[in-house]
Amino acid sequence: MSVIEVKNVTKKWGNNTVLNAVNLTAERAEIIGIIGHNGSGKTVLMKCICGFITPDSGEITVTGKRIGRDIDIPKNIGLIIETPGFLPNFSGFGNLWQLAKIRGKISKNDVREVMEKVGLNPHDKKHVGKYSLGMRQRLGIAQAIMENPDILILDEPMNGLDKNGVNDMRELFLRLKSDGKTMIIASHNSADIDILCNKVFEIDKGNLKQVR
Repeated sequence: MSVIEVKNVTKKWGNNTVLNAVNLTAERAEIIGIIGHNGSGKTVLMKCICGFITPDSGEITVTGKRIGRDIDIPKNIGLIIETPGFLPNFSGFGNLWQLAKIRGKISKNDVREVMEKVGLNPHDKKHVGKYSLGMRQRLGIAQAIMENPDILILDEPMNGLDKNGVNDMRELFLRLKSDGKTMIIASHNSADIDILCNKVFEIDKGNLKQVR
């Protein structure tokens, strides 16, 4: 059984077809790359997989459960879709701990460890409002992975990172893949796609095709 199955999914906004009978499967320990211009449908597809947008037709199954019928939103999923939002007057640790307390799955020590994993100092008292774009992106990745989800949906996860940051996150994602995580990554950076992805799909005007 595939971890993610997208079958003939179509989504329209008025007369504009954003997704046109899209099909995609992702297996365990696989990184799927999605490439395409802005407005091509990448983010809408990711939001459909996460249960945030309901397709007009077709079906999406995550770990054997159909979105919108068996479950509304997949539980064991971490994501970055668009710019991560944080409380500007809290530290990085403070932001993650506020989120962690909602579900109560992880400890303060787990939060510290995941911050170190993405290259942030958990003891830094600097408010997130004073973070650089790259630091905010690292914090967003920490948020996505901190509860150890089996699935990661990452829309432009390298956004704002410098060369060292990009290399750090590539290594992290490959480690997560070796741990059995399934990932879907959208990126404008062809090197990210080449290095990370098992399969690559291109989306253009809502039409998705496998190119590798």
